[in-house]
Amino acid sequence: MVKAIVGANWGDEGKGKITDMLAQDSDIIVRFQGGANAGHTIINNYGKFALHTLPSGVFYDHTTSIIGNGVALNIPVLFNEIKEIVDKGVPAPKILVSDRAQMVMPYHILFDQYEEERLGGKSFGSTKSGIAPFYSDKYAKIGFQVSELFMEEKELKEKLERVLAQKNVLLEHLYHKPLMDVDDIYNTLMEYKEMVEPYVCNVSAYLDKAIKEGKNFLLEGQLGTLKDPDHGIYPMVTSSSTLAAYGAIGAGIPPYSIEKVITVCKAYSSAVGAGAFVSEIFGDEAQEMRVRGGDGGEFGATTGRPRRMGWFDCVASRYGCRLQGTTDVAFTVVDVLGYLDEIPVCVGYEIDGEVTTEFPVTHQLEKAKPVLEVLPGWKCDIRGIKKYEELPENCRNYIEFIEKHIGYPITMVSNGPGREDIIYRNI
Repeated sequence: MVKAIVGANWGDEGKGKITDMLAQDSDIIVRFQGGANAGHTIINNYGKFALHTLPSGVFYDHTTSIIGNGVALNIPVLFNEIKEIVDKGVPAPKILVSDRAQMVMPYHILFDQYEEERLGGKSFGSTKSGIAPFYSDKYAKIGFQVSELFMEEKELKEKLERVLAQKNVLLEHLYHKPLMDVDDIYNTLMEYKEMVEPYVCNVSAYLDKAIKEGKNFLLEGQLGTLKDPDHGIYPMVTSSSTLAAYGAIGAGIPPYSIEKVITVCKAYSSAVGAGAFVSEIFGDEAQEMRVRGGDGGEFGATTGRPRRMGWFDCVASRYGCRLQGTTDVAFTVVDVLGYLDEIPVCVGYEIDGEVTTEFPVTHQLEKAKPVLEVLPGWKCDIRGIKKYEELPENCRNYIEFIEKHIGYPITMVSNGPGREDIIYRNI
């Protein structure tokens, strides 16, 4: 069976924990899009980890972890991550890298930094990991696939000369920065080749065989629906599709292979970066939730930036689940809300005096005000509870209220940061 694990909202929903948990019964875990611009935080018996490129199933010795063709592959970052987890006692993971994956080039990171600098106050809040320049080059057909590391030297240098001619014009005349040298970039690519060569594989063929053998897969997505470049809060989005449907493309498998889509929602809202965020809260109220939240505070796993905080948004989450093709909702960090006397929930948007429960396009979203319903809190610690029926009544009421409003079944409730802190709910 192939399952996709994706986010309903802005990212940071807790997908890493769910992937780590479900990997126990899986054979293969595939990262299918995105790059090292966002991270998944994992807490397990080896410790606490922030993964940026590695799939979140690397902590089991029976799994194969795959970097799919849809990933923006920063090769040094990948191998630094492998070293970091092995240095902390994790057995060396079995890794395969698609020969069709494209590489984040050293100049992608520079261009990301230079463009944010040029835009100043109108920047996109990029993590400066090179993601937008990478995907721009991919679709402009001037990117470099892993397979091209194995071209003849003359052929590879000729391509580098063509690409750098264009890049150097921008460096000189738009950014006023030092120009790049073909030999320097070529030498860097040869270092990348040495690192990645033992892991390169025809991933699509490997996965086709695994499907026919009945293996269990997890497709692990990055960020969430609202950061999708087509269906999210454009232009404050990422540069690759964050939807489960793209999992088939980014892994190289047929779309009908995906039988389950587990969409992860937080019990409250959080976001990193700029863009519309209707249910956002501010000041001391936001700071208290930020400090109490997540697994040691709501701060970006990649950047360390404080996350923007808000109440649960039923409008955005229902839309996010619909676009993902959700079969199951995993509802995370419910335990965090135990300090609140009352818990507001956003159930609609008021736009120009009218209330809607449909998620609007960005220019209307910017004008939206939250319509809130307030539910009573449960005022106790729910960590350690293993059965849904043992949760406090107000906690169950909160979960069921949200389930009704989003219209998708909440089958997993996470009540702590560890992989064992999960309640399965039969519906």
